[in-house]
Amino acid sequence: MAKSTPVKKAWRSLSWLGAIVVVLLGTLTAGVIWSNATWLPKLALDLQGGTQIILAPQVENGQTVEQQQLDQAVSIIRQRIDAAGVSESEISTEGSKNIVVSIPGTPDKQTLDRIKASAKLDFRPVLVAGGPTNEVVGADGKSTPAPTPDPGLQSTPSTSPTNGSDLAYVTPALQAQFDAFSCSSDAAAVTSVAPADEPLITCDDSGQVKYILGPVEVKGQDISDANSGLVQSSSGVSTGQWGVNIIFNAEGTKAFADVTTRLNGLQGAQNQFAIVLDGKVISAPTTNAVITDGRPQITGSFTQETAKTLADQLKFGALPFSFDVQSQDTISATLGSTQLLAGLIAGLIGLILVAIYTLFQYRLLGFVTIVSLVVAALLTYLTISLLSWHYGYRLSLAGVAGLIVAIGFTADSFIVYFERIRDELRDGRGLESAVEAGWKRAQRTIYASKATNLLAAIVLYVLAAANVKGFAFTLGLTTIIDVIVVLLFTHPTLQLLATTKFFNSGNAWTGLDPQALGAVYRGAAQFRKPTVGVSAGKAATAGKEAARRQTIAERKAEELASASSSSDSKSGGKDS
Repeated sequence: MAKSTPVKKAWRSLSWLGAIVVVLLGTLTAGVIWSNATWLPKLALDLQGGTQIILAPQVENGQTVEQQQLDQAVSIIRQRIDAAGVSESEISTEGSKNIVVSIPGTPDKQTLDRIKASAKLDFRPVLVAGGPTNEVVGADGKSTPAPTPDPGLQSTPSTSPTNGSDLAYVTPALQAQFDAFSCSSDAAAVTSVAPADEPLITCDDSGQVKYILGPVEVKGQDISDANSGLVQSSSGVSTGQWGVNIIFNAEGTKAFADVTTRLNGLQGAQNQFAIVLDGKVISAPTTNAVITDGRPQITGSFTQETAKTLADQLKFGALPFSFDVQSQDTISATLGSTQLLAGLIAGLIGLILVAIYTLFQYRLLGFVTIVSLVVAALLTYLTISLLSWHYGYRLSLAGVAGLIVAIGFTADSFIVYFERIRDELRDGRGLESAVEAGWKRAQRTIYASKATNLLAAIVLYVLAAANVKGFAFTLGLTTIIDVIVVLLFTHPTLQLLATTKFFNSGNAWTGLDPQALGAVYRGAAQFRKPTVGVSAGKAATAGKEAARRQTIAERKAEELASASSSSDSKSGGKDS
């Protein structure tokens, strides 16, 4: 016999759930074997401890740091850290001078470089580009260190430069200083506090090229947005190459248009426009066209990762000043494993209480709730572990609280569904029909409830303080997983159980006890109201038998009356 449609749907749903679990588990396993993933999710600062960096702003002589500038710097540094995939970090000001950055665990070098490089971003035209060392190659082919610059060399331009690309900036003293400059030793001393209206000698961030740069012509603050993506041709077809897209504000658009108009007509190194962050050239693209719309695109030998890094530097690097790292220390957890263990114990107690209640209320049907909670816990664990590995998510104590609260919310969905099935049974449906009708009624309530929970979690995540975001995130995540479990596990499981002889029998241990439901379960959608003082089955039989006997008695009475009338009629005829 072919399976019924509900049974087919049930197996299909369970297959989808199994596929989801296999994909999540397989991805995490592959990450553990071939990457830096771990079986346990990473912990946040309050549970694991981490690294604390104190940054001191560096300004030109005579300038002071305003609180508004510090707040702006805190916001930008937080965005840069979030862009690096590090969550649950803490960034705050210390007094009116320093910024304290606390990062969970031991951050990698790239993340630390992003924080330390959070300095002033400028655009400067390239005047001269050369090799990274201060060696001079002689006629014999041998290289020797360049001589120390003569302090008597001319240090001021002989003629006043007319624009930022004017080589009049390159005085004999500046040229000698450039020749003696080494990217391996001297570049570390370069900072972005060099005067904006004077040339700058520096290197690129890889230490492979050194430059003489002209004065600042476009400020980093003029960047409205920056992002990375695949480059498209003029016909809209992807070229398969990664690029960086920049969007300037009105002031930056005008300044960039003026610069590209000039650079587009120059040759060699002077055709380049250097992007300088923390005194280092992070990119020096050539100018291939005049950009008047304020939306230039940087292309080249980018990978997806390097394009994203440059876009983040452009987007979040425009701080009002540069920083000097005052200290970098390891800090201990503020809560530690004791509080984490206490939170896990609280969650376990809550789970046990929910299990006891469901078993008491729904008998064997309560095991469906327990197994559903286990499935939800498995999906939550795999999801959080993958987010921890791939996106840098870290589980805080607030996040643990969100997981504990989710136990009650998840169990609530099952209770709504079970009660709808009971209502349908009371109305006279068979079990299989009650499961389908109950699901149609319950899912509207479940979806409305979960939508409210998800909306509350989103609002809380957006508006709450950083230490509450972990609670909001896990609450929203478990809400989504709850819907998946009810849809792909709980309902299909009940569809399959409804076809079994044991659950169809209305046994008291199924949680569908006829007396407890206030109706008689006959197995074929036949229900009667129970009679007081008589068992439900006997009452139904007695009522049916009484009705039958009454009908027979009434028929016999009618037959007797008819026979009597006929006899009287015949007798009267003979007498006359």
